[in-house]
Amino acid sequence: MLVQRIMLIPFVYHILFFTVVTAARVTEKFGFGLDRLRSQDTKTSPKPLTPAEQPLQFPQWLEAFTGLKSWPGNEPPYIPLDFIDFSQVPQIPAHNQGQCQGLVNACSFDCFNCISYDDVYTCPRLSQTFDDGPTPQTIKLVLDGGLKDKLTFFTLGVNVVRYPHIYREVVRHGHVMGSHTWSHKYLPSLLNEQIVAQLEWSIWAMNATAGHLPKWFRPPYGGVDDRVRAIVRQFGMQLVLWNMDTFDWKLFDNLRTEQEILGDIDKYTLSNQGLGLVLEHDTTLATVNLAINIQKKLPKQMTVPQCVGGIDYIKLFKE
Repeated sequence: MLVQRIMLIPFVYHILFFTVVTAARVTEKFGFGLDRLRSQDTKTSPKPLTPAEQPLQFPQWLEAFTGLKSWPGNEPPYIPLDFIDFSQVPQIPAHNQGQCQGLVNACSFDCFNCISYDDVYTCPRLSQTFDDGPTPQTIKLVLDGGLKDKLTFFTLGVNVVRYPHIYREVVRHGHVMGSHTWSHKYLPSLLNEQIVAQLEWSIWAMNATAGHLPKWFRPPYGGVDDRVRAIVRQFGMQLVLWNMDTFDWKLFDNLRTEQEILGDIDKYTLSNQGLGLVLEHDTTLATVNLAINIQKKLPKQMTVPQCVGGIDYIKLFKE
């Protein structure tokens, strides 16, 4: 059990082929920090945390493997893994977001909307997906009658260990949990080792919290090329993108209204025969309220694995 949790057994992977988003990093795409958004949603001082609501303790099995004694900050350290082979990773130069010159043959999704052979980007039924949680607002989606269908949440490791009780509650309600990196970095700008660190620490956080290894991965900002894909695949994970972006983050600066976004959902549903994956965020009250209203328009939704006939997780551990 200890070895399986730590090493993420290569054999298994080969068989199966904060309200925090790290606020300082969100500005690259969204133009705001979620620390500011959190203050907009919080009108009173937060109540003291109960013992069950405390951040996740650093597990002994991970301490034994990494030599560390606590969860890392926004820059997680690279821990070598014996099943990661960098010789199998294409030599595509690291680049910042928006720097697309010379990447025509790299199959960049954020630059050219390029989809690779195993990328998931649509669904037989138009279905919602959520990024950047868990957050205190996620509870409204799963506990207060918000979601009627089982859906897919792509979580940040930093938020998983900060709100483990919320993560477990989402799992308990039958939703599928995917990885969204440790701290919301734009992966094509990172070195190979830094990409591995973003993935492994996210996986360890999910494993330590709910005893599972994720199959599904969504890159922050849609930032992925064939170099990033090659590393993601070595973890046994599969990329999930989208073909309907709500741009719900624009609610916060009054760049869009809820009614405009709901209208876009109606138009998209008609023009695409009700197919697709919708990108949303479970980060603040505004996006969660919007998500609940979108859900009313989309009956009988599906999780990502249901969309493609896949598995929920690479492995489940019995506690």
